[in-house]
Amino acid sequence: MSEAIKNVGVIGAGTMGAGIAGLCAATGANVILLDLETETAEKAIGRLTSGKRPAITEEQAKLIKPGSLKSDLQSLDSCDWLCEAVVEDVDIKRDLFTKLEAIRKDNSVLTTNTSGIPLRDIYKDMPERMQKDIAVTHFFNPVHMMKLVELVPGSNTNPAAISRLAGFLSGPMGKGVVYAKDTVNFIGNRIGCNWMLSGLHKAAESGLTMETVDALMSKPVGLPPTGLYGLIDLIGLDVMDFVAKNLEQNLPSDDAGREYLTMPETERSMLKSGQLGRKTGGGFYKLIKSDSGEKSMQVFDLTSQSWRPMSPATLDAEHQEIKTLMFSDDAEGRFAWDIMSATLGYSSSLVPEISNDIVNVDRAMRWGFAWAQGPFELLDAIGPAQFAEKYAAEGNTIDGMLKVLLDSGKTSFYSGNSYLTTNGNYEEIPAE
Repeated sequence: MSEAIKNVGVIGAGTMGAGIAGLCAATGANVILLDLETETAEKAIGRLTSGKRPAITEEQAKLIKPGSLKSDLQSLDSCDWLCEAVVEDVDIKRDLFTKLEAIRKDNSVLTTNTSGIPLRDIYKDMPERMQKDIAVTHFFNPVHMMKLVELVPGSNTNPAAISRLAGFLSGPMGKGVVYAKDTVNFIGNRIGCNWMLSGLHKAAESGLTMETVDALMSKPVGLPPTGLYGLIDLIGLDVMDFVAKNLEQNLPSDDAGREYLTMPETERSMLKSGQLGRKTGGGFYKLIKSDSGEKSMQVFDLTSQSWRPMSPATLDAEHQEIKTLMFSDDAEGRFAWDIMSATLGYSSSLVPEISNDIVNVDRAMRWGFAWAQGPFELLDAIGPAQFAEKYAAEGNTIDGMLKVLLDSGKTSFYSGNSYLTTNGNYEEIPAE
């Protein structure tokens, strides 16, 4: 049986690295947190214990030892798990991994927290010893709140290393581990970012108000109350632009996601002017406080490109459930079908490319994007056969898991405690 992880080294004391270090300390593990300067790591630890809702207690923070890469790198030689969380630059990561490989102990697990750089580009031509112990641990931010961690092995990673790390992530750390493959943006961001980028275009073409779009793309389809525009405000247009450029560089040439790798013209104009979202005081929405202290929400009208008071949308009964909404023959129904059918069809086509099974895909979207149901659970709620009939009638190709389901004669992706596999049979759903 693999030895438990008790000593953790985190390199990079930014928001993500500090969050990982804090959560490890909360499990009782001893943590070394390094950055370019010790002071940076010290400040990061201080932020973990400050504010109205501290991520960790003062006692837990004492388990984190700050240090600098220049002076304290050798102190990582006792760590069971080394987690790199530095900037998204493959050359910087490779240089750091070379240094870590020289000092780390045998069988220690070495991971990178990246959302966009292929793992194979990081370990290319690296020693065999490293390749057996390397993986991606893609945490979602904020680390102490978000359940999802995508765990991605390399082509030569020892399964025992993955098992050992998964045990720590899902056990003491309390994370939901999703097993992904070394493909661009893994699972959650591959599907979620496609939904957001395509959604901006489809919403602009729908003729619906921003409030109606967000009302439709929330409770009726089991998505968070932010909806589409509200979610992008939370993430930031600058981050979406970064994601789009990463997808453009790394997506396969024939991937359906390539159709929406640039934002609409109005959103590009907002990006250029610095109107990025909540971080800049407003993006698609902004909160206004009057001199008397009253608060009100305003909406950036994408047609007039000016601010106006928010007018909450009221949805008809047929628009409040995904099964009736998707087949409603009006502007609301056509928009919901347009965006959600593309996302669900895309998700179907990606198995087994991005994951070996539908369970990990559904968990990634539930745990990482707070969807009430993942893509295949949504297809079951809509009715896979009815969905496929309309989808094919529009000239779309039925492929991936949707084709597996239809060819197998099955009527749903899930049946009781079982799920449909890529070979068309049902297997028991693995424990979370």
